[in-house]
Amino acid sequence: MSVLYGIAAATVTATASFLLTAVLAALLRAPALRLAVVDRRRRRPVPLLGGVAVVLVTAVVAWAGDRAGVVPLGPAAGRLLAAATVVGALGLAADVWRLRRRWLLAGTAVAAACVVPYGETGPVAGALAVGWVALVTGAFRGLDHADGVVGTVGVVTAFGVGACAAVELMDGPAVLLLVLAAALAGFLLHNWHPARIALGACGSLFTGFLLTGAAVLARTGYGPVGGAGVLCALTAVPVADAVLVLLSRRLAGRPLSRGGPDHLAHRLRRLGLTAQGVVVVLGGAALCAVVVGVLAHTGRVGGQAALWVAGGAAAGVLGLLRVRVYGPARLRRGAGVRAPVRRAGRGARAWAVVRRPRTAMRRPRTVVRRARAGVSQAPRGATGAAGGASFRAAIFPVRQATSTENVQVGAPLRVRNG
Repeated sequence: MSVLYGIAAATVTATASFLLTAVLAALLRAPALRLAVVDRRRRRPVPLLGGVAVVLVTAVVAWAGDRAGVVPLGPAAGRLLAAATVVGALGLAADVWRLRRRWLLAGTAVAAACVVPYGETGPVAGALAVGWVALVTGAFRGLDHADGVVGTVGVVTAFGVGACAAVELMDGPAVLLLVLAAALAGFLLHNWHPARIALGACGSLFTGFLLTGAAVLARTGYGPVGGAGVLCALTAVPVADAVLVLLSRRLAGRPLSRGGPDHLAHRLRRLGLTAQGVVVVLGGAALCAVVVGVLAHTGRVGGQAALWVAGGAAAGVLGLLRVRVYGPARLRRGAGVRAPVRRAGRGARAWAVVRRPRTAMRRPRTVVRRARAGVSQAPRGATGAAGGASFRAAIFPVRQATSTENVQVGAPLRVRNG
């Protein structure tokens, strides 16, 4: 009887979480657009308050179930939910005021330090767990750049980690993750391509922190090597995405904090997959890795199964590194470009900023071809000094600066493309 009661209570709780999140996410879309809390990295601005709906519904439903005695959380799950809510609030501040990543990482690490059970893990393993929770939580935020990816991966991971917690008879974290999975499923109704709302840093950090913190609680008491393998298998997709981004930016000589179209979803789209196909591929990869992690946690397979997951993730990262994502910078109309200019009376070459007219920006190949060929005739329709000046401004490099050409020669200047 108690088992049937628990199943019925969990079903009712999950259904309420699903419906409330779907309704609240739809209601928060208009205020997000009005307050300009949007993600401008995409082709069209997408509101970022979907994470607020996930955080509020998960916290309220889990707290109400605990207070009513329907699904008691327990002290460990209660601390985890409180710390995750604080991390979600920090993410909301990042969505509104654009906080830097180091502040988010520091705040997530402090919250993780309040959740890790040092008495069972020890100080060294506890410190490593804090670092792992903080880094993987940030990796979940990196998945929020594409429609439906972070929600799908979050639902799959929540079921996997919840199964591990249920095996350990940790009913509180298991029920909490079930509520989270239902909330993410309700959010996916609005985040499927084309997305009408996104999680933002608020929802993605909240989701990542809950999943990683619950995984650490479930693996407490096991060996460090086997525990690390299971944890990496449960979060293989966000970890692979973070490693891919860091490697590609490092190899390209780009700053690590500088964003770009270099995530898993971006590279899969360049290979020809649709937006829905990317979600299916990454969701399937997450499902395979999570199944292996759950089987390794329960002892159905050996610890070497996690090595297969790590090897597959490494092969995928190395393969996607060959996809070119950093193309040449596009110049906007009227943007300055560096052109080699020889000073009058000197043989040394200097650099000057030459402004291209609008007509030259429309046909750059023709302009460069004429410049290389040394064509000196004026374009059609250009007469007088104005036509000659516009032609000299369009054709570069300039051979010699004359009195009629108002060219400023100085030290090497950097290109500013906005």
